[in-house]
Amino acid sequence: MSNPFGTIPPAAILEGTATDAYFERTHTTLEHAGKNPHVVAEVTADQFPTGEFDVFTGIKDVATLFEGCAVDVDALLDGQLFDGGPVLRIEGPYREFAELETSLLGFLSQPSGFATAALKARLAAPESSVLSFGARHVHPSIASTVERAALLAGLDGFSHVAAGDILDREASGTMPHALMFCFGEGNQAAAWEAFDEAVPEDVPRIALVDTFWDETSESLLAAETLGEDLDGVRIDTTSSRRGDFRHIVREVRWELDARGYEDVDIFCSGGIGPNSIRELRDVADGFGVGSHITEAASLDFSLDIVEIEGEPISKRGKLSGVKEVYRTADGGHHVALADGDAPDDADPLLEPLVRDGELVREFDLDEASERCLADADAVGFEESEA
Repeated sequence: MSNPFGTIPPAAILEGTATDAYFERTHTTLEHAGKNPHVVAEVTADQFPTGEFDVFTGIKDVATLFEGCAVDVDALLDGQLFDGGPVLRIEGPYREFAELETSLLGFLSQPSGFATAALKARLAAPESSVLSFGARHVHPSIASTVERAALLAGLDGFSHVAAGDILDREASGTMPHALMFCFGEGNQAAAWEAFDEAVPEDVPRIALVDTFWDETSESLLAAETLGEDLDGVRIDTTSSRRGDFRHIVREVRWELDARGYEDVDIFCSGGIGPNSIRELRDVADGFGVGSHITEAASLDFSLDIVEIEGEPISKRGKLSGVKEVYRTADGGHHVALADGDAPDDADPLLEPLVRDGELVREFDLDEASERCLADADAVGFEESEA
């Protein structure tokens, strides 16, 4: 079976058949009429700045999509933050890219949503270890998209093995409750010892300590069992059983310290988001974040023609004319007509991506992550209230 999971194959995306039907019919109609106007189209989420910044990513896949197309494309840099106005601009014969719009928007909308949510988690505890545990909440075919967005936003690691192969990064993770169940209640020490003996030395020894008994009891047992080899304990207590989760974490910390295990870290997971991270960041050392990232709403990007045969044009409610976006000296986001005057002390943000079908930009995930965090600081990106 050539496509056992019914996913859209890469060839369909590149060929333009991964599209909405009306784009195919538009192409057919224009071809029949002998029309192929030269247009400028822009991708936007908001026409004007709203004061709320989002992270822009997915552009690496867009570059692959447009490579070989007889168009010019300019776009924000990977990991840049934006607030209104175009994030990407295409210029060329319309029929050259009409059927690519659906995939183009998908490549940008969902990853940018993931990255924006991940950045909120990152900034909730800048000094803590924060890992992405959300791949189980999405279709496996896009797990690497989730994990790349998380790394771009500054998270310290992720859990998905195959995504790690694609991203050339090592996946993180130690043990699930299933391992503890396989050894059974009363045999937690045997499970931790077997794990310690079996896995490579470079894997952190972090014991799951909320399976059968009180979190403090299992934490102390893990510390007694593995001694100096224990790097940390993970508390993944179900929300319905938590009560005052902060108190539980503080109690575990207290009892470990009282017995000389000050170097044992405490890692929290299970329904963790920016609010809970802020609540726990002074008593826990690290966090696993899952659904907060994967449940993030996709950014509502749309593509609109703003110029046709050199003349400005737009649908009602959209802004006509070719535009430029700027980062002002005070960290603001400014939208203006491209042929107008640039604001004083402002830098244009749209940079060449494709020129007549040739890719003219390189991509580096570490550089994109540095850019994202620096940009978040520059624009005063606010922590989430979620």
